[in-house]
Amino acid sequence: MPGGRLTQQERQQIALGLADGLAYAEIARRLDRPTSTITREVMRNGGPTAYRADLAHRATEHRAHRRRRATPRGVEAPEQAYGRDAEEVRAYEETFTTVMMASGMPKMMARVMACLTLTDTGSLTASELVQRLQISPASVSKAIAFLDSQGMVRRERDERRRERYVVDDDIWYQSMIASARAAAQIVETARQGVGVLGPDTPAGTRLEGVARFLDFVSESTLRAAEQAREILHTKPTTTPDTTTEPGSDH
Repeated sequence: MPGGRLTQQERQQIALGLADGLAYAEIARRLDRPTSTITREVMRNGGPTAYRADLAHRATEHRAHRRRRATPRGVEAPEQAYGRDAEEVRAYEETFTTVMMASGMPKMMARVMACLTLTDTGSLTASELVQRLQISPASVSKAIAFLDSQGMVRRERDERRRERYVVDDDIWYQSMIASARAAAQIVETARQGVGVLGPDTPAGTRLEGVARFLDFVSESTLRAAEQAREILHTKPTTTPDTTTEPGSDH
C-alpha cells in the first residue's frame, strides 16, 4: 500500500470516481489507499459534490506550507497517549472539524468542538485550547459562547478554580434537547403568524405546514433522545447467578 500524501493524479482519480458515483471504499480500493484517507481528503476539500482535484491539491500544498511556517525548527508533535500516531490523529481532527462544518457549524466553533471531543479527559481550559489550536483567547471565548448556547459544552470549575469546558456522554443529549426546544419556539411563532396572516391564505397555509412539520420533528427528537439516553447511558444491572446444582442448598 503506498504511503505519503496523495498525488495530483490520485486526486484526479478521486474526482472521476466521485463523478461516477463510486463509494469511498471503491475509490480507495482502486488507488490502493485506506478508505479513511479518501474520506478525509474529500470531506476537507468541499465534500463529494464540490470536490475539485486541482483546488484540493493547491489547498493541501497551502496547508503544508502554513504548518511549516507555524512550527519552529526542532519542535516535534506532542507525544500521543496509547501509542497513537500523532500525524494520523491530527489528520482525523481535521476530518472531524470538516464534518462538523458541513453540518452547519462555523469553522472556529467546529475546531474547538473537535479539539474537546478528541481529548481523553473530555475537558480543557481556555489556555489549553489556545495552545492546542494556536488561536487567540478571544476566538476561544467566542467559540465557547456559541457552543454553550447550543448546549454542546458544559462549564465547570476545577480544583484550581479554573473554568474548564467539558464534553461528555450527556452533551449530545443536551444538544438534541436544545435543538428540539428551538424548533418548538419556531412552531409557536409560526402559529402566531397563521393568526396574523389568516389560516385560509397561501402564506398562512404555508406557516401552518411549517408548524406541523417542525412540531412532529421536535416531538420525535425529544422522544428519541430520551429513549437513547435511557438505553445507552444506563449501566446494565448484574443479575445474581441462580444456576445451582441439583440438590444444593439455597
